Amino acid sequence: MECPAYSKDMPMNVSDIMRRSFATIKPDAPILDAAHSLIETNQRGLPVIDHDGALVGVISEGDFLHRTELGISPPPGNWLEDLLGVEEDTPARRRMRARLVREVMTPDPVCVDDEASLDEVVALMDTRHIAQLLVVCGGSVVGVVSRVELLAAVARALSQVAGKS
Repeated sequence: MECPAYSKDMPMNVSDIMRRSFATIKPDAPILDAAHSLIETNQRGLPVIDHDGALVGVISEGDFLHRTELGISPPPGNWLEDLLGVEEDTPARRRMRARLVREVMTPDPVCVDDEASLDEVVALMDTRHIAQLLVVCGGSVVGVVSRVELLAAVARALSQVAGKS
């Protein structure tokens, strides 16, 4: 399915601001790989894509917080970076190496169509208490939109208005 192109006559929608370059992960990857990828890419979550290219879930920062099965009760500070740090053979690292993404991911993630309005995106983020949405077109993930992209869109709009004054 071909996704429609943006036209200046149409109101701005999610495809105008979404991030088109993003990392994904497979469901059988170790969760330690997911944690590293989240930190390295500065993404809030990773789409979990199976070997056929289908979206099967999302693994986000929230999936690592207060996980009793991982033995994680976050101390103050950046506990995830500490966990991924220098000590290679801690009990928490051993548990994380043994767990797979599919075991802790959120199945059936909240997604929006690539033609969703920015109002729809903001409302969905607010009602579901999430900071990032996957953008789909024809059943495939084509982008990611987070509060960062929304904030950048607001900043661009304000700059344009200021430039016209």
